[in-house]
Amino acid sequence: MRAIARDGEHELVINRSRFLCAVARVSDEESARGFIAERRRLHWNATHNCVAYVVGSGGAAQRSSDDGEPAGTAGVPMLEVLRHRDLTDTVAVVTRYFGGVKLGAGGLVRAYGRAVSEAIDAVGTVALVPLRIVHVSLDYVDGPRVEPELRAGPYTVLAVDYGAEVRIDVAVAEASVDELTAWVASRAAGRARVEPGEVTVVEVPE
Repeated sequence: MRAIARDGEHELVINRSRFLCAVARVSDEESARGFIAERRRLHWNATHNCVAYVVGSGGAAQRSSDDGEPAGTAGVPMLEVLRHRDLTDTVAVVTRYFGGVKLGAGGLVRAYGRAVSEAIDAVGTVALVPLRIVHVSLDYVDGPRVEPELRAGPYTVLAVDYGAEVRIDVAVAEASVDELTAWVASRAAGRARVEPGEVTVVEVPE
């Protein structure tokens, strides 16, 4: 799955109608509804405020609304863009100010979908990658040497603690846990402890 890299807005003008798309990262349906309510408050005088959002692991919650546009011409194409981009934890609100020229059903579908697509292009996306956190414990002979090597390698170092011993938390793909364990053992001559921990989601820029 993916999410947008940041919140943002993008405006599109088609046949004198303004389509202002705002996208935001949200953590749940409640925060998505809160963002929608705020956009409707800001643009209370708009012709329509159409919405779509996808929230949760695997995009479990998906909702859309045409807000008075002909059924299926606004919210659904907006939601389809989010689905096609494999986005989750993302809400989109497209505010339309009617310009006096009717676009027809096909024109509306294209306009709303394009508004969301261009907004996502503008803010960028990140991949949401599930990784296993591995706790690497080293003594003070090996720790200062192994840490920079870990950082220079293909692993993601999340935290380092120089306490009674050197503890390094590393995020790694599940399939690479054994490989990391063997790599650490080879660098520390078997003196290190490697303990797999919980799974976390790491954002990787695209």
